[in-house]
Amino acid sequence: MKPFTFLTRAGLASAIAVTASLAMAAPRTDLTLGQQLEPPHLDPTSAAAGAIDAVVYSNIFEGLTRFASDGAVIPGLARSWEISSDGLTYTFHLAKGVKFHDGSSMDAEDVKFSLDRARAEDSANAQKALFAGIASVDVVDPMTVKVTLKAPQGNFLFNMAWGDAVIVAPESIENIKTMPVGTGAFKFANWVQGDHIDIVKNPDYWGTPAKLDKVTFKFISDPTAAFAAVMAEDVQAFGAFPAPENLPQFDADPRFKVLVGSTEGETILAINNKMPPFDNVKVREAVAHAINRQEIIDGAQFGYGTPIGTHFAPHNPDYVDLTALSNYDPEKSKALLKEAGVKTPIKVKMTLPPPSYARRGGEIIAAQLRQVGIEPQIENVEWAQWLEGTFRGKDFALTIVSHTEPMDIGIYARPDYYFQYDNPAFQELMTSLDFETDPAKRSALLKTAQDIIAKDYVNAYLFELPYLTVANAKIEGMWVNAPTQAADMTAVYWTE
Repeated sequence: MKPFTFLTRAGLASAIAVTASLAMAAPRTDLTLGQQLEPPHLDPTSAAAGAIDAVVYSNIFEGLTRFASDGAVIPGLARSWEISSDGLTYTFHLAKGVKFHDGSSMDAEDVKFSLDRARAEDSANAQKALFAGIASVDVVDPMTVKVTLKAPQGNFLFNMAWGDAVIVAPESIENIKTMPVGTGAFKFANWVQGDHIDIVKNPDYWGTPAKLDKVTFKFISDPTAAFAAVMAEDVQAFGAFPAPENLPQFDADPRFKVLVGSTEGETILAINNKMPPFDNVKVREAVAHAINRQEIIDGAQFGYGTPIGTHFAPHNPDYVDLTALSNYDPEKSKALLKEAGVKTPIKVKMTLPPPSYARRGGEIIAAQLRQVGIEPQIENVEWAQWLEGTFRGKDFALTIVSHTEPMDIGIYARPDYYFQYDNPAFQELMTSLDFETDPAKRSALLKTAQDIIAKDYVNAYLFELPYLTVANAKIEGMWVNAPTQAADMTAVYWTE
């Protein structure tokens, strides 16, 4: 017979207290993350919406390479690679034991399927140009794939890190928009349209496992509601926080921490270059000189943001400060409109998507343009409407958007892109950049490219979008900067 063990009342209370203390000290394993924009669907390989990558990049889907939090290109599903001496062939060696979330194995056949699909003639990939330089994709063996280029391409590994280049499987591609199946550290669990998306830890992940068991992406478009949700701790973190005016209040509250970083987001007043009178460079220049950037940064961003004069991130070592070319000069703006033979006032359609920088900034810009004789007719649209009508349909004169894709100046070489800039000299320069591998020569070409679009006044360049995050003070592992459109949760954890 086992002896009885007797506890005094004090001892029992002490044991209960210790147990409760240990339970209280256990760190949380769930997190609700606020996001302002809800994705239209969850296929990053067939849409330009950054809100898709914000949910799925690295969390659900992975590519051959990926961006680290500092913007460096590091191995992804490809653990190593060799580049031929002529720069034409990349031989990728894949990670072993990788499985898709449905249990099927990921191998070289899936890489070939993904890259061939992205570069196909009927491809719906929003960044199809990333794959245009590929001549062939060949399976060497299940763990090795060879990609042959048409010409040397200095940016190829960088291109493969984009969310548009993730590896998908033919078996699950049909339902990818609503039931994404990837290889990442999290699996898709649930989507309540208009409210939230749940992802859960992938127990069979091939790499370093996620520290969180569950992440909920909560969609809150209204800045006031975003503030209330964070303050009430209904959401524990909010990336790209839409109400910068509230940051001092969070900063003074010990429950929270405020992270101020940078993004790749060139915020522009995009101009339809084919729509009269904006097909005249003098009119586009007039728009640029009518805008007071600092007023927009102060009024819409509460001082957060770096002025830019071209489509390039100021933290990039090849950035050229060209803001003087489009300095605020309303009298010059009026003179340019007169030189162009434009009768004022001009009534034009300005479409504004939901982000705060667009809605708030749009009101300020409209007031500035009215001072020189340009009368924007503001039309607020939802994100899906903007993508369909403005981005795809090109039904706009002016619009405000932040281009958050990394180093995407190449879009100006695409005449069918939504702002419809068609300059053969610029296109030739971008082709030269694609073929150039020498760092010094690439730098010179990038500087020339910045100069061309600034002097052509393709768009009015406003500011580099800051990355503002509010989080519970006990959360670690959040990205401070946003080198790509992502809310990478794979290394996020609670300290207690």
